[in-house]
Amino acid sequence: MKKEDKFRLVIVTGMSGGGKTQACRYMEDLGYFVVDNLPAVFIPKFVELCKHAGGHVGKVVLVVDTRSREFFDTFIHTLDDMDRDDVPYEMLFMDASDPVIIRRYKETRRRHPMAPSSRISDGIAKERERLAPARAKATYIIDTSELKKVELRDKIHRLFGTNEGEQMSINVLSFGFKFGMPLDADLVLDVRFLPNPFYIESMRHKSGAVPEVAEYIAKWPVTQEFLKHLDGMLDFLVPQYVKEGKSQLVIAVGCTGGMHRSVFTAKHIYDRLAAKGYPVKIEHRDLMKNDVREHVREEC
Repeated sequence: MKKEDKFRLVIVTGMSGGGKTQACRYMEDLGYFVVDNLPAVFIPKFVELCKHAGGHVGKVVLVVDTRSREFFDTFIHTLDDMDRDDVPYEMLFMDASDPVIIRRYKETRRRHPMAPSSRISDGIAKERERLAPARAKATYIIDTSELKKVELRDKIHRLFGTNEGEQMSINVLSFGFKFGMPLDADLVLDVRFLPNPFYIESMRHKSGAVPEVAEYIAKWPVTQEFLKHLDGMLDFLVPQYVKEGKSQLVIAVGCTGGMHRSVFTAKHIYDRLAAKGYPVKIEHRDLMKNDVREHVREEC
């Protein structure tokens, strides 16, 4: 299917223990709506409902496998009907070698769906035979026997990614150390070494985003040197995170109370990243925990 199509349907099937669950997690990260273990007979009706959802469901993954038992027998017939009616879809078949599947089941201590009370190898043989027609129809086949998780993710991104809605999002967060560090931060910057406007009466109750306060913090040589190194670090790090496939980056900037120096630095980071075209948001977590009766509306 062409990437410009508004609705994209991917059917995921394959061997139990072949990596379907992990693949679907990566596809969810790409913005796909995932429906697991859907009986094949319901696929045409579900697709019809999605197409009439007013564009709210644009990318769908349907997982159909042997867990559906007797319903699975209709799978190939359903695909044949969809082919005849020119219903566009792609099919991803997840596979792995028998020894790898056996090892994975041994590690998880789960029962194989095709051999609930017999040997895992017997279930694998039955499932391969039953899945052979579906494998023959597959658009893509991924063998995860030797794949690391990051390699599987990269394959999924190459096959099913687009340029829309999956660029790494960046959240810049200012905070005060006296209120505790944010638990979800990827990078934490401590800017308590910068000159503190708190000790100047006229600036004490104004945030670091107010021009007067920002100019005071920025005028010092230590601040200018710090920002120069900070910009260089961001220019290097952010593209590396994008290349690695990270979906979200949280940059936390802390000072004592989360009102002056952290707010100033967070805004500097936000402005620089926004100017470079990154999807970035800013939040001042602890600003309202301070005495900010004046100039509350002047920040960012």
